[in-house]
Amino acid sequence: MIHKILNKHKVVLASESPRRKQLLEMMGLKPLVIPANIAEPITNERPYKQAINHARNKANKVAAAFNPDTIVVGSDTIVVLDQHILGKPADAKQAVDYLRLLSGKDHYVYTAICIMWNNHCISDYERTKVSFCTLSEQEIEEYVKTGEPFDKAGAYGIQGYGAQFIKEVRGCYFNVMGFPLQLFYRSLKEMAADE
Repeated sequence: MIHKILNKHKVVLASESPRRKQLLEMMGLKPLVIPANIAEPITNERPYKQAINHARNKANKVAAAFNPDTIVVGSDTIVVLDQHILGKPADAKQAVDYLRLLSGKDHYVYTAICIMWNNHCISDYERTKVSFCTLSEQEIEEYVKTGEPFDKAGAYGIQGYGAQFIKEVRGCYFNVMGFPLQLFYRSLKEMAADE
């Protein structure tokens, strides 16, 4: 179990996401949160590669300030609709635009993790398919007024008000929240076996 593998180690989360912190705490951890504050440009690379690169860059930047026996975790989430990446909306207009695009359609959520521990680095990603119900203009406007869409890729949070718009999730629910716990556990077990 995650808390058993990491019970004697300092864990640093290279992310300012309150949801990632919450999920790690749910697993019995008390991570030190140090946001990497790096650029996360949208490029022409495949979505999973972008997510992995961003997660690795976050972990690398923060790990430089710690001893190698500190476990540093970077993560990045990307929402993809029809091969277009929907990042965090810059403003209310963009949030409305994203939600109109997602309305009544399926999209994919990619979340990558990067774990750095004792001069080892492991990176991987999870992909989840999410189906949105059809949204009215009023629903979109009311949701944007809650403020929830602004710090989330794709302009919605599955763990908040946005949950009521989700028709189906195929894959890891926690991945859509921003941190694939089962992938994290598998990766930790692999790293711990090498120690």
